[in-house]
Formats: sequence, structure tokens, C-alpha cells
Amino acid sequence: MGLTDIPIAQAVTVSLKELVDGTVPSTTLTDAFGPSSLGIILVKDLDPRFVTLRAQVLSNASYLASLPEEELESLTSPPSKYLTGWSLGKETLRSGHFDTHKGSYYLNCAFYQDPALQGAPADNFPDLSEYTAPNIWPAEASLPSFRQSVQELCALVIDTAALVARACDRFAEGSVTDYKGGYLERVVRGSLTSKARLLHYFPTGGDGGEGEGGDDDDDDWCATHLDHSCLTGLTSAMFVDEAAHDPRLADKNGVLEELDSSPDPKAGLYIRSRTGEIVKVNIPRDCLAFQTGEALQLITQGQFRAVPHFVKGAREVGEGRRIARNTLAVFTQPNLEEEVQPGITFADFARGVVAKTY
Repeated sequence: MGLTDIPIAQAVTVSLKELVDGTVPSTTLTDAFGPSSLGIILVKDLDPRFVTLRAQVLSNASYLASLPEEELESLTSPPSKYLTGWSLGKETLRSGHFDTHKGSYYLNCAFYQDPALQGAPADNFPDLSEYTAPNIWPAEASLPSFRQSVQELCALVIDTAALVARACDRFAEGSVTDYKGGYLERVVRGSLTSKARLLHYFPTGGDGGEGEGGDDDDDDWCATHLDHSCLTGLTSAMFVDEAAHDPRLADKNGVLEELDSSPDPKAGLYIRSRTGEIVKVNIPRDCLAFQTGEALQLITQGQFRAVPHFVKGAREVGEGRRIARNTLAVFTQPNLEEEVQPGITFADFARGVVAKTY
């Protein structure tokens, strides 16, 4: 399957005001999440802080990945299966090889409920340290804006996700038997287990850039998968030429110069639609995207289906260029004790997913 002739799909787009006012038509939600949909919606006209926070946080992804190896090692968490803090080469791709194409910084978002919390309570879940282990933060001297900016951006994404969830609730109440009114919004707003993943796709030819997956697999940068969240919030990707703007030398309080678009037209997010067609979806820089995940599929008895998707980083384009791709995903998820099916908690479900992937 080659990507040369893959069509670019236009995702359903709504404004933040429409979500706040509750005026998104049911037909729009059907187009976004129904049986023939892509399972993704874009939200425009966001909080004015979004553009600035996105630029800083995604710049910080390059700054983080360029830290000395020993400093990155201090930010890893083997007890949490590398699902807190820095992670590189711990996730398996479709082919079974470990993924060295991208580095990740995982962040537990319990602080959304209480700034004093840096992970979900460990009571009754001693084996789920990937959710209960406290966050590991880079030293302020190394990355001065890292913690504050990523926490603020994650909170903004979760606030927006809660409004998307409210619209989903209205849709589900009319189409899912015995659906509990307001369920998804309550899950998103009340979760202590939502998790963020700041991603840095290494430039090809650089450290970590080639990986073991080879160049032949279309999805070798992030194998085709389903998110196991309810709703996944995504920023657009930032593309940076790290040859021209070396993050090791830049002012860590500043923002890296962002390319207007990817120099590799194949780089980006690909979705397998409900009808089985693979399409590429572009997220505008000033918008957030929200995809449906497996937990939501279970909760809604399949009315909302999880989105199979994969990502391609930017291959080398032009001599002397080193193009990195940075993005942020926020996975809004039920609390560990919350049932996603009768008799099956999110903790039960998450254990299986993590065991398969890490």
C-alpha cells in the first residue's frame, strides 16, 4: 500500500462557540462520528492562548529530545513501563521491532483535577504504575518553560474535549440504548487517568531516525493502531528543520522557527475510515482534532467506533535538511475503577492494551 495517491479528506469542523452553546447539529455529529465517518472532528476558534502554548510546547519537544543522553535517562521510568516521562525504543511497531523513530514524553494529567496530584491514586491498583506513578519533570535549568506550558496546554485540550464529549452525549442519548445522560462529559471532566504524550519524530539520518522498521512500511513511524482512550485530542504537527535551527543551541525560553508545511507531502496523520478507505487528514495549526478511541467504542456499544490510524514522519527532503515533526496527543480516559462494559473496568481493559504494546 503506497501513499502516493492517498486522498486528503476534509474532516468535519465546528467552532468552540458552537460547542459551548450546544448548537452543533446532530447531522454534523453523525458526519463526524457515525457509521460512514472518519471518527474525527476539528475544533476551530479556540481560546486565544492556544496558538502561543502550542508553539512553546512543541518547540519544547525538540529541546527535550536534544538533551544529553544521561539527562534523558534520568527522566525515564522503567517501573511505569516507560509510560511516565521520557520513552524511546520501548514501544513495538507492527513488524515487532522496537520503535526508535520517535521519542515520547508521557505525562499523567491528574493535575487537571488537583494541582497537587501528579498521578492517579494508587489505592487498589498497585500494578498500574503507568497511571499512578508521579510525573517526572525536566530540570527547570534545562527546560525552563516545559512544565508550566505543557500543563496549561493539556488543561486547555481537556477543557475542549469536555465540550466535544457533551456533544457526543447528546448524540449517544438518541442512538444508544440505555445510555446514561452526560456520561462521557462526566468521564472527561472527572478523570484522574487522562494521559498526554508529547511526541518528537526524529529527523531521518539523525540519532534515532532510521529505526529498525525500514523504509518500506507506510506506517513504520507509528504503526496502525487504535487509541484506547475515550477521546484523543491532537494538535497539528510542528515541522522544524533542525539543521537550520539546532535545538541544542537555541534559547530554551524561545520558540523554534516552524516550517509553513511539511516538505515531505507524505508526512502526517492517516486514518482508515469506517468504509475501509485510507485517507490523509490535515489538522490546521489553529485547530484541535479529536478522535474516538476504544473505550468510547465499548461505552457506546459500538455506535462510536475507534479510529484505526497511523503517522508518517518527514523523510529527508533536500540536501543538508533535518526535518523533525513534533506534536501533542492528550488521551481522555475513564478512571481506573470506571466500568467500560458490565463487569469490565478501565483498569482491566488498559492492562491488556499495555501488555500488547510495551
